[in-house]
Amino acid sequence: MKHMNTSTKNRIVSLVRSPIVSTANAINNEATPCIAFAYLSSYITNKGYKCNIVDSIAEGLGKIWTLRKYTNYVCQGLTFEETLDKIPLDTEVIGFSVMFSGEWPVVRDFINMARKRFPGALFVAGGEHTTALTEYTMKDCQAIDICVRGEGEATFLSILDAYYENKPYDTVDANFAYRDTSGQIILKSNSARIKDVDSIPWPTWPEGYLEKFWEKGKSYGVQTERDIPVMASRGCPYKCTFCSNAVMWNARYMTRSVDDLLAEMKHYMDRYNATGFQFYDLTAMTKKSWIIEFCNKLIDQKFNIKWSLPSGTRSEVLNSEVLGLLKKSGCNYLVYAPESGSEESLIKIKKLINKKRFTDSVLEAKKQGLVLRTNMIIGFPHETRRDVFKTIRYGLYLAFKGVDEPSINIFSPYPGTEIFQNLINDNKIELNDEYFLNLTSLNSDLFSLRHKNANPFMGSRELAIYRTGFLLLNYAIGYIFFPSRIWRSIRNIFMGSNETATVFEHRLKDLINREKFAGI
Repeated sequence: MKHMNTSTKNRIVSLVRSPIVSTANAINNEATPCIAFAYLSSYITNKGYKCNIVDSIAEGLGKIWTLRKYTNYVCQGLTFEETLDKIPLDTEVIGFSVMFSGEWPVVRDFINMARKRFPGALFVAGGEHTTALTEYTMKDCQAIDICVRGEGEATFLSILDAYYENKPYDTVDANFAYRDTSGQIILKSNSARIKDVDSIPWPTWPEGYLEKFWEKGKSYGVQTERDIPVMASRGCPYKCTFCSNAVMWNARYMTRSVDDLLAEMKHYMDRYNATGFQFYDLTAMTKKSWIIEFCNKLIDQKFNIKWSLPSGTRSEVLNSEVLGLLKKSGCNYLVYAPESGSEESLIKIKKLINKKRFTDSVLEAKKQGLVLRTNMIIGFPHETRRDVFKTIRYGLYLAFKGVDEPSINIFSPYPGTEIFQNLINDNKIELNDEYFLNLTSLNSDLFSLRHKNANPFMGSRELAIYRTGFLLLNYAIGYIFFPSRIWRSIRNIFMGSNETATVFEHRLKDLINREKFAGI
């Protein structure tokens, strides 16, 4: 249990993000600004701490280097050594982002290397992976002193205060884990969330940070010239069995006030000349009154910007009135998340939607002129070929009806989900490096046929053929039946446009511009 020597208090904290991990042939692992660090930095800076953000991804955008230890896997960003060189030598606390379980083996190796460079610093890890697999993470990486679990700002601040004031961690009332003096891992469980989300300071972006992404044409969803990530809500009120929301955020869903969100957006327009906003919310639109107020104020106050929902949202509130307001207020990309075309699967995964009403909403959105994506999954552990074919048929129906990007991915059993826990209980998953790396390759390498999957009725090759065949057929339908998209894609990908209309265009454009470096 590390504590700070009070005679050397400088309160210097560094937040460090390691490179993106993907297979050598991946085409859809995109570099995006780290909004989590922007929020954390703002929160602790307001409480008197000095915070440095060291983001390997932002500093090495488009730089691809191979990992000799992990065959066929590559990193995008600075090398480990280059990243560590950017951490100030007088840093006393280092916070590591461990967001994606699929990157865990590489992030673990990076943290172990960092320990050799900073033997006396307090190492704190946070993110969805550490929340879902806290004990495993700390056992697998002895360099980590503390794991933050769930929402990070208040918990991280409490840990910092205890560290600098030499208070025992067992007195801290927060959701985290630490090692006691004997090395035993102690879990502190407190799932309380920040109740007043409007009280959370707006994200603080380091000088020149966002500009790096704009210069390289990087963004989460479709691209405009100067995109900025924002969040209108926290959490999700639903409990889908394939989603880790319940562990990370619990079921509490909270929206910001429209005026506070608009003030933040206006600030970015004045400060950065922002041209677009991308909402990183888990579920941005569940309250009809909120989205109507938001759109009307965007229109009335003449924001004249583009905004998108690349993470996916539900359809319950998206009727003709709301969709018309989305279009009028500047929404340029809307992602629906039906997940499955099989009613049986929808029930089993607890995706509480009415398929007919959902389809009506999608068709109305196309009628209103919105660019659409629909996210679907095949290969859930319970699914038969009949369920999979229903999903594929539904996706093709949506493609024929004009949906720009009906997308199908193979189910990934992510830690923190109900399905994952069931598979663990049934001894169907063994936690090791192979399992984690398979998560990151499963749906980023679209032409590999050798992925592992959790479905007992269909093999990996079969599911991969269904997935890849559907994607090729989907885009063929789009370009054949809607030929104007051909010119749109050529213009956006190859002719120097600062915008893209779909994620496919954006990812292909990014793939063409990548650089490759020597292995490490």
